[in-house]
Amino acid sequence: MTLSLADLTSAAAVQAALDQYALLGQEEFLRRHGFGRASKFLVLNPRTGEWADSKAIAGVAVGLQHVGSGGLKASDFSGGEATVVRCLINLGFEVQDIEQIQGRDWGEHEVALIVADYLQMLMAELAGQAYNKTLHRKRLMAVLPGRSAGSIEFKHCNISAALIELGYPYIKGYRPRANFQRSVLLQVVLEKLGEASMLDETALAAVERPAVVVELDDFRRVKTDAPRMEPAANEPSPAYLRPPVRRDYFAREAQNRSLGQAGEEFALRFERWRLIESGAGQLADRVNHASKTEGDGLGYDIRSFEADGSERFIEVKTTAFGDRTPFFVSANELAFSKQHAERFRLYRLFDFRAAPKLFELGGRIDRHCSLDEATYKASFSG
Repeated sequence: MTLSLADLTSAAAVQAALDQYALLGQEEFLRRHGFGRASKFLVLNPRTGEWADSKAIAGVAVGLQHVGSGGLKASDFSGGEATVVRCLINLGFEVQDIEQIQGRDWGEHEVALIVADYLQMLMAELAGQAYNKTLHRKRLMAVLPGRSAGSIEFKHCNISAALIELGYPYIKGYRPRANFQRSVLLQVVLEKLGEASMLDETALAAVERPAVVVELDDFRRVKTDAPRMEPAANEPSPAYLRPPVRRDYFAREAQNRSLGQAGEEFALRFERWRLIESGAGQLADRVNHASKTEGDGLGYDIRSFEADGSERFIEVKTTAFGDRTPFFVSANELAFSKQHAERFRLYRLFDFRAAPKLFELGGRIDRHCSLDEATYKASFSG
């Protein structure tokens, strides 16, 4: 018996095809049944919230309704608006143009998939293990057919911003973007953090790991531009959102004395190199590691010079994570930066364990960062 799309009259058969799609995943489902990826329309699985290739679902559903027929092959029918779309809608399913889906807010099911995948990559990065971002992105695109590679990358950056807000490190390369779908994303991130039982142990080990002084003679590629302040979303975070592990990993890293001391030593050598490069080599030997020779509490770590001989006071903050990682200042450091704004510099070292980079904030610290009134945590969103 020759079948056509008109023979698809069972919503249960369509749902069975969608369930099989969810079980196998897009790539295996399409391969097994001989269909290509949809170029225009997707159908929503009401049970999972997952979008699926509409033509493939319809073709397979015909075979599930008419057992033994083998269903329809891709070459047997058209997957357009007047055929597959109309058929599936008439059977009670939601069908959307891929471009419309890409422009819509992410559903909770979609967010859950990408957050879980992100945390797997983060765990590997914190543990110092290699992973393949491209492969992870391809796998996500297979289960999120309504999302482009660009939208997935952008959502990764939103997840980075959410993690920073919750006191967690983020993946290098996924630069935090603070304006995100807070009501859904923050809640899902918290749920997935609660399920990632080893993440706390891995993150804690990463921030408390001892550091050694980085050997470097040429600092030409070390200096970079400082991050710009990014206005946070106007939508407030729900008051009930609390991290499953109430631990601020950035605060724990700030207490890592070996990391702080290694960063100061690095900045000290950078300063001497900077003066030599600027033609003021006679001042290089006079650069003083003040926090070491005179003790903490000065409001700065290094007393250096400008090329004209005037003093430069440098406070050093070091992290093993990315450039937008928050850092902590003391009330004394903030006050000193205000009183000596013309001569004060904050050196922020980041990616310190892998490939140290440095950016400079000149003048008052609060001119560049958003400062929490209670903790003096400085961040680049606010």
